[in-house]
Amino acid sequence: MAERAKILLVDDREENLIALEAILSSLDVVAVRAKSGEEALKALLAIDFALILLDVRMPGMDGFETAAHIKRRERTRNIPIIFLTVVDSAPDYAFRGYAAGAVDYLTKPFDPWVLRAKVSVFVELYNMNTRLAEQAALLRDRLAVELPDGTGTEVLPELSRRLTSVEDELTRVKELAAKNQGATPLTGPLRDLSERVTHLRAGFDALS
Repeated sequence: MAERAKILLVDDREENLIALEAILSSLDVVAVRAKSGEEALKALLAIDFALILLDVRMPGMDGFETAAHIKRRERTRNIPIIFLTVVDSAPDYAFRGYAAGAVDYLTKPFDPWVLRAKVSVFVELYNMNTRLAEQAALLRDRLAVELPDGTGTEVLPELSRRLTSVEDELTRVKELAAKNQGATPLTGPLRDLSERVTHLRAGFDALS
């Protein structure tokens, strides 16, 4: 069974973390808490997250500074961030949030249905992207083992079906990302993955 996607919840107030966990409880995800920017950065060193829900107003390292650290790290720069803040925040908070690399911005109190819907989109993108990367890697390894010198052509039909499946999955990921305006952080990984699949297709066509 595939591992459930993990969502990082960053807020200095216990009641807000409890509320977020309750809202996301109906989704097939694992919620991980962090009560400060520093705790969030430590969690990101050890765990791969599908999405970060990040409070703007926190003592010490605020949400903007935390996001800046996240975006500077190679390991975490492509993780989508949704900023959360109260409705009476400074008018430039939304602009600062997007400038810091956020894919979306929600004000409290927010509609639980809206938050769940947004989280669901990013989790689906993450799961599809993960699955596609695994399929592409397996196919690449299989090609290297089965056809090291152009022999073993009897396996070509099976490999062709697998490659077509990978290509179809990649198309679905791209379409889902295009429909969701906040999916830009996935552009880099999707582009890299698309290039790998293109190379696989070129190599396969040369063999067949």
